[in-house]
Amino acid sequence: MLDPVLFRTKLAETAALLLTKRGFVIDVAAFEAVEAERKRIQTRTQELQNLRNTRSKAIGIAKSKGEDTSALMAEVASIGDELKASEQRQAELLAEIETLALNVPNLPHESVPLGSDELGNVEQHRRGTPRQFAFTPKDHVDLGARKGWLDAETAAKLSGARFTVLRGKLARLHRALAQFMLDLHTQEHGYLETNVPLMVNAASMRGTGQLPKFEDDLFATAGEDRRYLIPTSEVPLTNIVRDEIVAAETLPLRMTAHSMCFRAEAGSAGRDTRGMIRQHQFEKVELVSITTPAQSDDEHERMTRCAEVVLEKLGLPYRRMLLCTGDMGFGATKTYDLEVWLPSENKYREISSCSNCESFQSRRMQARWRNPETGKPELVHTLNGSGVAVGRAMIAVIENYQNEDGSITVPEALRRYMGGAEYIAGSVRLAPPTGAPRPPEASRRDGRAV
Repeated sequence: MLDPVLFRTKLAETAALLLTKRGFVIDVAAFEAVEAERKRIQTRTQELQNLRNTRSKAIGIAKSKGEDTSALMAEVASIGDELKASEQRQAELLAEIETLALNVPNLPHESVPLGSDELGNVEQHRRGTPRQFAFTPKDHVDLGARKGWLDAETAAKLSGARFTVLRGKLARLHRALAQFMLDLHTQEHGYLETNVPLMVNAASMRGTGQLPKFEDDLFATAGEDRRYLIPTSEVPLTNIVRDEIVAAETLPLRMTAHSMCFRAEAGSAGRDTRGMIRQHQFEKVELVSITTPAQSDDEHERMTRCAEVVLEKLGLPYRRMLLCTGDMGFGATKTYDLEVWLPSENKYREISSCSNCESFQSRRMQARWRNPETGKPELVHTLNGSGVAVGRAMIAVIENYQNEDGSITVPEALRRYMGGAEYIAGSVRLAPPTGAPRPPEASRRDGRAV
């Protein structure tokens, strides 16, 4: 959430910036109407408080003189009733202003290029060279489905569209990627591995900006005590510091989590319907940093670099893109996307998004740190990034490392997580193999072993 002071003192300027840079239209008239009434009510509240204090003193003086105070006491009671109503209305108006503000996106950093959509994004650099195949490369669906590794039809029977069943060695590769990423980020990059709930309350969703604006993109439980399935572990990780004052010496606080993620994909009808690019349920290794304002720009560069190392160790060609003003997420002030090369599409596709939200989320969460220079609590800056999306990493691996016979070469970085296997080959055998181990001996009712 933007600083409410901007809506009170620089509304026209803020509205112009958001329109020019993000194409977002603030309802200026609504803000002005609520703010005008808030000022009027605040003035009247202060008048009533002063009047009550004056009359209360008068009662004390009258009592000391033995005078009748019934009229003054009746007046104070009347003032009290009006004051209570005035204070309640003032709270309602502040809540209305907050509701309006919660739907306003973050202001872009001055270094973010101006643009209306992804065509305005600016490439920062490329790493790795796309492989030249001696055969026509297949996409991940053809590679996985014909071996029985990837099964969208069974998933559709179980759950509907945009779900996938993984089997055998491909399922193990998927798991290996997540383990590899977690080990890399914890052992080499200094992130604290954290296991978080997959369901959170509405306060957590508001804290990171999913509510109220993006409720249609969320899966939620029914009933009064509503919980939301997380769209990313950014939500619970970042909300760990909600309503907290973090000690300065603990910053930057770096956390990582591997989790399931759930998205309704309400605005993506018809997009990426084939395969695992865009799913309702997927897995991701998330990176979150809580830091001071002075550190956040450097932390953003560091976080993005940590995600890049994942792709480099996997030997996957990628590029870094600086997103323009019109393509950034709602809460971000600056975002880098990492796009990995997919041979089947002959182009780069997003696999990680690393964003600096500055104080946009922390103001919603009231997440602060105590500045040792002033001794006062101040808002922290929050950052989040994919380190990286597990399913998309698997897609990139099997497409870039495919062989003409349909087998997949296992990247060296993953082999120790794959039992030393150098290749994924062969089809899934759904029938149980012969020679399966017998269950442990148990006693029958007659006492004989079975």
